[in-house]
Amino acid sequence: MQQDGAHAGGITAGHGLDWPALFATRADRMKASEIRELLKLLDQPDVISFAGGIPDPALFPAGEFGAALTAALSGDSKGAALQYSVSEGYKPLREWLVTRMASLGVPCTAENIMITSGSQQALDYLGKLFLSKGDTALVGWPTYLGALQAFNAYEPHYDRLTPHANRSAADYGETAAANGGQVKFAYASADFANPTGETLPESARQAILDLATDLDIAVIEDAAYQSLRYDGAEVPPLLALDIARTGSIEASRTIYCGSFSKTLAPGLRVGWVCAAKPVISKLVLIKQASDLHSATLNQMAIHTVASNGFESQVAKIKAAYRARRDAMLKALETYMPRGVTWTKPDGGMFVWVTLPEGFDGASLLAESLRTERVAFVPGRAFFADGSGANTLRLSFSCASEAMIDEGIKRLGRVVGGASA
Repeated sequence: MQQDGAHAGGITAGHGLDWPALFATRADRMKASEIRELLKLLDQPDVISFAGGIPDPALFPAGEFGAALTAALSGDSKGAALQYSVSEGYKPLREWLVTRMASLGVPCTAENIMITSGSQQALDYLGKLFLSKGDTALVGWPTYLGALQAFNAYEPHYDRLTPHANRSAADYGETAAANGGQVKFAYASADFANPTGETLPESARQAILDLATDLDIAVIEDAAYQSLRYDGAEVPPLLALDIARTGSIEASRTIYCGSFSKTLAPGLRVGWVCAAKPVISKLVLIKQASDLHSATLNQMAIHTVASNGFESQVAKIKAAYRARRDAMLKALETYMPRGVTWTKPDGGMFVWVTLPEGFDGASLLAESLRTERVAFVPGRAFFADGSGANTLRLSFSCASEAMIDEGIKRLGRVVGGASA
């Protein structure tokens, strides 16, 4: 007879199952998103939030989606809209994306495109496809937190991707081998990156492709913000530059991850991957084992709205976000104390702020919420090694120009009153 507190089949007498003991080791790498937690602040009306990097819902083409959904659920199309579908995605939408990619300098076919449930799903699938435990992913310092979360489950090591760094491909390879694996890919958000808002010049993109060629690895291009350029000349995507080098998408090593979340509607969760056919074929198998296919009704609605007015929708949101970016840059210049620096993005949704050494963004957030009711994202979460304590991310997409001015004024007071 067992004594109280003894274990039997993983169950402790008087207590529930010891779930953590059953979890795979990868579960230890799964951490809560600071950003998701901060989004809860959006429900507090007295908080001015620069935290959530989300589109302004007032700019969604709601009427157009209402009409598109009604059409998809009417007549002969309603059966297809509500039925299982192919894992590759709704073919008319993939064919529309062929035209879209061609406009970006990427000639391809529908067989080079797979629809995903947002580009976040694409990052998870690519981590699953490429990373064995102990392998190395090259990422920015800082980089998109969602990418780290997607890759972490596959237990990689991270190394710093810095274009033009005085570091050889052999050094990257030797470091990866010492960690028990090999370098598998370089991950980069080349346009208006989350969190920094920065854009890689063409020379830096070419340097990434050079390094990837020397290491013989893949390049994952996260293009979630690519359409949101407010100033300056367009820079070709990494995939376009790669195709220009190699002659075709089938010879390219770059995998392009796109999304409709920042342009049309994030709630429908429609993104895509554009890559060589061997990559798409493997991703299709992963999707078949995961969710079979992205929601057909959502894909049909996205296709209709994109076909009827993608460029006009993008022009509308760019005009609004450009004005908000300008308001934030002006307010930072007006209210931030000496020693604080920030990026000046040509597009996207973010400004990256660097405080003097010794400041801690998490402590500053707590003080900011307590005294001034202003929210932002501390920068440490965006660094694979947990550094960057003296940084923070500000999003301007969901605040009016007046709110931005008032919020940055308050934040300036917090920073000015804090001690490093």
